[in-house]
Amino acid sequence: MAVAEKGRNVVLTKAETDTRHDTADYTDFAHTGPGTLAGRFMRRFWHPVYLAAELPAGHAKPIRVMSEDFTLYRGDDGTPHLVDARCAHRGTQLSTGWVEGDCIRCFYHGWKYDGAGQCVEQPAEDASFASKVRINSYPTREYLGLIFVYLGGGAERGDPGAFRPAFPPCPAFRGEGLIEAETEVFPCNYFQHFENSADEVHVSFVHRIGSSHQGIYDLPLITREETEYGVVRYGTRPNGDVRVTLHFMPNYARVVIPPMAGLQGAGGWRDIYLFFVPIDDEHHRILWTQLVRVTGAEAEAYQAQYARFQAQRAASRPTTDVAADVLAGKLRIQDVEHPAMVIVQDKVAQMGQGRIADRSRERLGRSDVGIRLLRKIWERELRALAEGRPLKEWRCPDDVEPVVGF
Repeated sequence: MAVAEKGRNVVLTKAETDTRHDTADYTDFAHTGPGTLAGRFMRRFWHPVYLAAELPAGHAKPIRVMSEDFTLYRGDDGTPHLVDARCAHRGTQLSTGWVEGDCIRCFYHGWKYDGAGQCVEQPAEDASFASKVRINSYPTREYLGLIFVYLGGGAERGDPGAFRPAFPPCPAFRGEGLIEAETEVFPCNYFQHFENSADEVHVSFVHRIGSSHQGIYDLPLITREETEYGVVRYGTRPNGDVRVTLHFMPNYARVVIPPMAGLQGAGGWRDIYLFFVPIDDEHHRILWTQLVRVTGAEAEAYQAQYARFQAQRAASRPTTDVAADVLAGKLRIQDVEHPAMVIVQDKVAQMGQGRIADRSRERLGRSDVGIRLLRKIWERELRALAEGRPLKEWRCPDDVEPVVGF
């Protein structure tokens, strides 16, 4: 990257570019790498990073979160662990190794680490050496079908006085039914997707085609207010119906969504959490978990239909490719047919803003009050963090729920 500095162009490395985002700009929510201001703020919260069902016991996976690489593995007893991406010996990727009990052994020279990051065995070294070697480890929890991690400081990283948020970060679903968890990668910044969750007006246009959000096309009047957990947003329709959506700090939402068009309405309306987690500054992973209110024989029938739907999705073109063709003018969105039509539509809208949206060129209107409030809160918190002042203590009440209002 070239920048003008005192009348000359200076080429900056990526690391040097990232440090430009650490303290000065309280409106820079997009850059979350190590040392960035938004990254420091995000690391004060728990984040889901993987679907629990997709990490079998004895398996290890490489993952990337907020421009950092890690090793996620599940011990033989079923406990998930998160440690550094690389072995302390020669720096090879730990996820290529073997899970043994609660430990992971490096593929390269057999160094073995426990779930706390402590090296416990080095086959070709003196027995006393292993105790002197330790890699970082990070707390993990399983909740609502997802694996959550905490990437901030803590006792596990040699800082017993460090801040640690409470767990769980959000209330559990109420009532009986099936909990489904899924994930999708978007090739754009996470904050674009988070703000999309606060933009109820987009539903009337982005999701009109394909009946993906049947029944909520009427333009709502948007109002909102700050809460102890983030923001509550109200979308009032002309007939008086009110849809209530919850936005939890720093980057997730809870809402009631319509029956899925691809399932012919099976399972009805569902209560869903949407988590928008940065992979790096130009890619993010949305993870969602939802309660489908079916039980007994109805649940069995639903699961069979859901399996057929998932097979149809797997056989279809990747949603990112379809969205890219729409943005390139090769397809019209109204001509697209896809089982995951909602995802295609959202990708067109958000990828169409660029990898990282340029908010300086926006012209926000009355309907954007939810987005304005989220940005105001984020800016306030980043400023407090940069200046060393106390941040708001966000709380997770057990009794808050979204309302569909229809």
